[in-house]
This record gives sequence, C-alpha cells and structure tokens, in this order.
Amino acid sequence: MTQQDRTAVQYHKMTETPIPRLILSLAAPTILSMLITSIYNLADTFFVGRISTSASGAVGVVSSLMAIIQALGFMLGHGSGTIISRRLGSQDTHAATRFASTSFFTALAVGVVLAVVGLATLPSFMMLLGSTETILPHACAYARPILIAAPLMISSLVMNNILRYEGKANFAMIGLVTGGVLNIVLDPIFIFVFEMDIAGAAVATVIAQLSSCIFVLLTLHSKKMQIPIHLVKPEWEIGKRICKIGFSPFLILATDSVIIIALNAVLQYYGGESQGDTLITAATIVQSYMLLITSPMLGITGGSQPLISFNYGANKPDRIRKTVKWVLVLCITFTTVMFLVSRILPQYFVQIFTDNARYRE
Repeated sequence: MTQQDRTAVQYHKMTETPIPRLILSLAAPTILSMLITSIYNLADTFFVGRISTSASGAVGVVSSLMAIIQALGFMLGHGSGTIISRRLGSQDTHAATRFASTSFFTALAVGVVLAVVGLATLPSFMMLLGSTETILPHACAYARPILIAAPLMISSLVMNNILRYEGKANFAMIGLVTGGVLNIVLDPIFIFVFEMDIAGAAVATVIAQLSSCIFVLLTLHSKKMQIPIHLVKPEWEIGKRICKIGFSPFLILATDSVIIIALNAVLQYYGGESQGDTLITAATIVQSYMLLITSPMLGITGGSQPLISFNYGANKPDRIRKTVKWVLVLCITFTTVMFLVSRILPQYFVQIFTDNARYRE
C-alpha cells in the first residue's frame, strides 16, 4: 500500500466510521495508555511503601516533578497534535510533519533545561516541592534519575500524543504497556535484589520510559506512519502556535502540581516533625488512587480529541457535535460509578498500596 493509499484509508476512517464505534476504538487504547502511565507511580508507591514511611512520602513529593514533566509533554504533544490532526484532515501531510518534528525537538530542549536546573538545585528544589528534612534524602535519590531522563520522558509524551492524533492510538498503547510492565518487573529487582532502595525505583522507571520512547520513535519512522520525525529549521511561529494551543492542558496539569506542593506544605506544617511524614504518605496513597479515576477520564477525552480535530480540518461540524455528546455521556457515567465505589469500599483501595493498618482507619 502506498503512502497516498494509507492517507486515503485513514481519512475515510476518521470521517465516515460511526461516532460511537470510532470513539471506543480511539478511547480504549488511550484509556489503557493513561492507566499504564499511572502504573509508573502506582508501582513505585507499592514497592517503595515496603521500605519506610519517609520513602513513601518521597514518592508523593516527586510526583509534583512528574506532574511538571507531564504538563510540559502534554502542552507540546496536544498543542502540536491538534494542528497535526487538522492538517491530516485537510490532507496537508507536509505541514503535519513540520509540526510533529518541531514539537519533538522542542521537547528535548525543554527537558534538558529542566534537568540542568533541577539537578543544580536538587535539595532546594525538593524542599520547594514539599519535602521534610527526613524525606529529603529519599526525595533527592528518587528525583535525580528522573531529572536526568526528563528530556526523553517529555519527548516520549509528545510522540505518544502525535500517534494518537494521527489516529494510531494502538501503537502508543503498545509502547506504554511495554514500559509499564517493564517498570513493574524491574522495581522489586532494583529496590530489593540490588538493594538500591528508592533510587532503584527511579532507575526502573527511567529504563521503562526509555524503552517506551525508543519503541514510539521507531514506530513513527515505520512505513505505516504518515508523519515521521525529521530535523527541521526552528520556526518561532510554529513553536508559538503549538504552545498557545497546548497551554490549556499544560495549565491543568501544572495546577495539579501546585496543589500537590501546597498540600505537602500544609501537611508538613500541621503534622510537625512527628506526623509530617505520615500525613504526606497518606496523601500519596490518596493521590495514587485518584490516578485510577482521572486516567480513564483523560483517556476518554484524549481519545476523542483526534476525532474532533480531524473532522474540524475536514469541515464536518455534525460529527464534532456528536463526538462531544458521546464523550459527556461516557465521562458522567464513569465518574458516577467510581464515586459510589470509592464511598462504599475505600479501605480496599488503601490496602493495595500499604500493609500498614493505620492508613486504613
């Protein structure tokens, strides 16, 4: 099949397939991808919880850093992805490739800046994120490998979003599932077998993210894809458009990071030296549970965005309206069910992450 034939097939799929079936086909792998992304945090919380209370608290502190990395990745990924999907809808593959390549190399540059600044100010940075003095050594050990890998983590998020907006969510899912499974396998090996403690959890996460990044990069350069990554001349206007469109998801995720930082600071202040670590650990467990709720929601909305953008470019407003209605129905139904479950069986979710009875009270 030629490139032109693949483009025609994709165009027909995005503009003619019935909306409910297409939303489910795009949202299902995206939901699984978001859940797998959450597994990185959930697995670390589970295994690190076996080390100490302070180590568990460090995962909560560094989750703010992970939220910053995700915010930057989603800003560039969603910002470029929306434009890419519109360009594919109007059958302008060349412009889509320029936006994809610009967002990828911008992600690498932003990641390098974050890594350099973060590593240079690591103890102060961790205290800013809400660490206590007892949590600080664990937080630094956990954050250091994460910061070193920040450029790859941000660019990987961008590439996954590019695949989703191209309508190839299955490939993004495979890459993330591979990384998530690898993280679960490597966590206990590095933490307990190699006796690296919390640093082992970070190293396992970095290796898993690296494997996912390599898979997605190779996938984008396969013959099945329409928009490979190429070296491009930096264009200020393209970068500005990407950031402008992606600012909304960036603000949402950045706000999550600010909330976590503020919560850690409040818990540290009111808990004092005796209870601060315990309260931050409890908050970390709740945040991990919240990921189980928010990840499917992000998956449903993220899976629908390529469909909306593509049909906007193809000038099909009726399909956009139908997509929005179906997304609202799915999101309201899911959140209602999860609210009822969390109110009826809260203790069972807590015991997933810790065997300490005090947190289940």
